[in-house]
Amino acid sequence: MKTAVVILNWNTKDYLSRFLPPLLQSCSGTDSCVIVADSASTDGSIEFVRTEFPQVRTIALDCNYGFTGGYNRALTQVEAEYYVLINSDIEVSEGWLEPLVRWMDENPGCGACSPKLHSWQDRDSFEYAGACGGYIDRFGYPFCRGRVLGRVEKDCGQYDSPASVLWTSGACLMTRSSLWKSLGGLDDRFFAHMEEIDYCWRLNLMGYKVNVVPESVVYHLGGGTLPQNSPWKLQLNYRNNLLLLDNNLAATIGKRRASVRIFIRKLLDGGSAIVYLLSGKKDYFNAVLNAHRNYRRLRSGKSQRTSGNSCGFGSGKALSFLGLCILPLAFLKKDKIFVYLKRYEDNH
Repeated sequence: MKTAVVILNWNTKDYLSRFLPPLLQSCSGTDSCVIVADSASTDGSIEFVRTEFPQVRTIALDCNYGFTGGYNRALTQVEAEYYVLINSDIEVSEGWLEPLVRWMDENPGCGACSPKLHSWQDRDSFEYAGACGGYIDRFGYPFCRGRVLGRVEKDCGQYDSPASVLWTSGACLMTRSSLWKSLGGLDDRFFAHMEEIDYCWRLNLMGYKVNVVPESVVYHLGGGTLPQNSPWKLQLNYRNNLLLLDNNLAATIGKRRASVRIFIRKLLDGGSAIVYLLSGKKDYFNAVLNAHRNYRRLRSGKSQRTSGNSCGFGSGKALSFLGLCILPLAFLKKDKIFVYLKRYEDNH
């Protein structure tokens, strides 16, 4: 089997009903299969798939291990040259898969690639979760080509050339199964959120590229598992951002510089927690405190997957963005931030 397209599902029967048929249609006639791995859903998801789509292979997990643990367990049971991790709330366009497969076939130095991610609600705009690939700034804040903080850009063809980036969204991500196995898959400690950034960063550190293939476009509904205003989601983002830096930053810029930047990031997180408290958002304040508490606990079980495998990437576009501070830039540039970043990207 050339490509396995794998949906990790947890209680999203309605999304499967809506988005699985066009996915199956798009894969018809290609050397691919669609698999639904179910994280012990209680809404009848797996029974629904087995009844309505008997041609779809299902993998039943015994509990919800999160995005990381679910995919890590499911993909041990899948044999294919390429894996595609795809959310259940993704609507694919016709012919979305072939450009990704072709890109991987023709570019052996590419470890992972993704399509452009558009909003399902506003189909001419990029989608918040991953837009057109992303980077991180000096203190580890992720941003995207087409999305910076809360600002989202219209797709006017400004990113229609294939590009190397630091990371692409796990909402729809193709990777080589050989590299997935070599890296040990996703870092289980993340559970959900930012795990794909960590995975892509580790690919970069191994010397592989991560690319956006703009010929392919999919549409992401978003918020299928956790709403944007969820304190639990906020906690995962704060905690995993620190785990992300802890896993990869020292191998990228050196241990001493990494320690200083992570310390400053912790101070910035503390400042945001105080703002939440003064704004009357005590749940968010507690989420930041719990994130740091859990980060300290999880560090004791730090993954060593990058050790011995990293060749570093001391130059290049992905690293160049580590010199920027996206928060003040976004505040000062406002809607012109996208023009500024596109010019910066083109010059580096």
